[in-house]
Amino acid sequence: QVQLVESGGGLVQPGGSLRLSCGASGTIFINYDIGWYRQAPGKQRELVAAITTGGSTNYADSVTGRFTIPRDNVKDTVYLPMNSLKPEDTAVYYCNARRTKIPRYIYWGQGTQVPVSS
Repeated sequence: QVQLVESGGGLVQPGGSLRLSCGASGTIFINYDIGWYRQAPGKQRELVAAITTGGSTNYADSVTGRFTIPRDNVKDTVYLPMNSLKPEDTAVYYCNARRTKIPRYIYWGQGTQVPVSS
């Protein structure tokens, strides 16, 4: 059974940095496009950053220049280094994996909280 596990969340002050990790078990990450989503209280879940199996990336306008999404296919891990964090970055962050080959499975992690507050 495939499982995604996020880690690295926690309270951080405005202007600070944090790095989230998304690890997978039960599958090979190289066959998946990976996305980081977030959901703030009272808001819809939104895409923050994504990376394809070929390494192409895209970012939400609100995080461009502050967040990146490197992947390590040897470790089956995708990261979300976040810099210059703002209170509006406060949310639960979720990892999403979409298999690029048929069958096109989609998996979600359980989420990790990132409160940005002084």
